[in-house]
Amino acid sequence: MTSLEIAELTGKQHKDVMKAIRNMEPAWVKVCGRNFALTSRTIIQPNGGTREVPCYVLTKTECLYIATKFNDEARAKLVLRWQELELQEQKRRQQLCLPEPKEILRLADEIIGEGLRMLNEEAEDTLTATQVAKTFNMKVYDFNAVLRDMGIQYRRGGRWNISIFERLDIQFTFEQAMQQSVAVKGANVNHNTVRQMLKNWRKQGLVVLEEDGNYRKL
Repeated sequence: MTSLEIAELTGKQHKDVMKAIRNMEPAWVKVCGRNFALTSRTIIQPNGGTREVPCYVLTKTECLYIATKFNDEARAKLVLRWQELELQEQKRRQQLCLPEPKEILRLADEIIGEGLRMLNEEAEDTLTATQVAKTFNMKVYDFNAVLRDMGIQYRRGGRWNISIFERLDIQFTFEQAMQQSVAVKGANVNHNTVRQMLKNWRKQGLVVLEEDGNYRKL
């Protein structure tokens, strides 16, 4: 959700929402280790012209953090809007008939033979991402987006590449996950982002945390 949408939803001026976000950002960076995503949107002017307006793009968690500065009515509107967005996403996924993340990973690995590393390569004994997507009755764009959301691949230079998850062994440590994260995303990766990534994988049923503190793929 953008700060423009938040302003429209809560009846606040966008400049005031931007100011509130900027004021709260240092504390968020201190705790989470990352800034809010700053971008811009093209706004159509009454005279027919356009102008670029800077705005923030926030996750649900970030929105609810910002909403702590709003009044009760504004917070309620924001919570209900996120509920609406989540229901829309749930319906979209149901329409695509998407299997559970673990099932997508297992089926894709079986179909491709050597696994997701061959998704971008042409070979006699492998299938392209387009061919794999068809087996799920999906568009290749949606299929690649699902694999991206699962942390299986990422896009760089116009090409899908194997992500951190596929670089790791069946059993791995936090330090190994950190090393592979740096290898894929660069030196800006920190411990908090890796912890969140591992937490997301656990929620998706891709990994479990063992008693010894290490992780194992399912």
